[in-house]
Amino acid sequence: MAASMISSVNALSGAKVQARTQRAGAARTSVVVSASEKPVVIGLAADSGCGKSTFMRRITSIFGGSPQPPAGGNPDSNTLLSDMTTVICLDDYHSLDRFGRKEKNVTALAPEAQNFELMAEQVKALKEGKPVDKPIYNHVSGLLDPPETIQPPKVLVIEGLHPFYDERVRELIDFSIYLDISDDVKFAWKIQRDMAERGHSLESIKASIEARKPDFDAYIDPQKKMADMVIEVLPTQLIPDDNEGKVLRVRLIQKEGKELFDPAYLFDEGSTISWIPCGRKLTCSFPGIKFYYGPDTYYGEEVSVLEMDGSFDKLEELIYVESHLSNTSSKFYGEITQQMLKLSDFPGSSNGTGLFQTLVGLKIRDVYERITQKATVRA
Repeated sequence: MAASMISSVNALSGAKVQARTQRAGAARTSVVVSASEKPVVIGLAADSGCGKSTFMRRITSIFGGSPQPPAGGNPDSNTLLSDMTTVICLDDYHSLDRFGRKEKNVTALAPEAQNFELMAEQVKALKEGKPVDKPIYNHVSGLLDPPETIQPPKVLVIEGLHPFYDERVRELIDFSIYLDISDDVKFAWKIQRDMAERGHSLESIKASIEARKPDFDAYIDPQKKMADMVIEVLPTQLIPDDNEGKVLRVRLIQKEGKELFDPAYLFDEGSTISWIPCGRKLTCSFPGIKFYYGPDTYYGEEVSVLEMDGSFDKLEELIYVESHLSNTSSKFYGEITQQMLKLSDFPGSSNGTGLFQTLVGLKIRDVYERITQKATVRA
């Protein structure tokens, strides 16, 4: 669908300018979300195709409700609304549309393709409890659509490529997360998707990754050192020379000494633990499961690291692992397992990506409650 629309735009002389003019004159969409206090702002940074959408749905599930696009608004809106949260995609702050980027020969990752001034202005206004008219980047047409009105929610999540790049925006964020998918895993995922589902050749996949890599390395990847927590997805160490990317080793890197959250730990806080729980209480098929916990340093800062390598055979048995985790910010015994079972059809639910995304979601809820001094209703 996207390809056919883009072809139509390119095929008509002057259609690009005409489309922009028509969209600029269209009526604005109003998105109304009531809030009883100023929003808590959460920032999530990651490259495209790294699981941000799945992560967003895990977070909103913990706060209650199912995220939906604005009712009656632009069908191509990137905004997601639920009971307490509003998720804004920072692609909406592209200063150049797809055709403008092509004219200037820049990628969507380049800073010159972003309107950081408007991004900072609107995030600040929302945090102060004021509504904003936020632009919409249309991923189908590649154009900038007319804005939609966003009311301040209780929890504002800004997700995208550059949430920590601009200092003005970064200073408005109360809690920050970075999804760090290793090159090997990205490559394996992209091959599985683009070759099996889209018929792309291996050569074209490699070319696409290489074309994007310089800007990713320059502008996106450095943001991870600014995050409070990093979810790092790596190839397994349980299978020598594995290149399929189906079994994953996932690390949750948690900065120490932060006022708004306490790092989760396994068994004994501050110790170094290596644990293979397979046995009577946890079913494990090849290659098994291995956990690790211990202190470390990350870009010169002290951190605690939780790690899971492998996959669960029976998700309900996660309760055994959960019973050995502390400082999870859960409200009751088994809440992590309950959340994982509730969203068991989501990608990553059987491995460390789902486990640590859920744990980070609980931390976000805890951050909200610490800032607002209000308890959330159990989801």
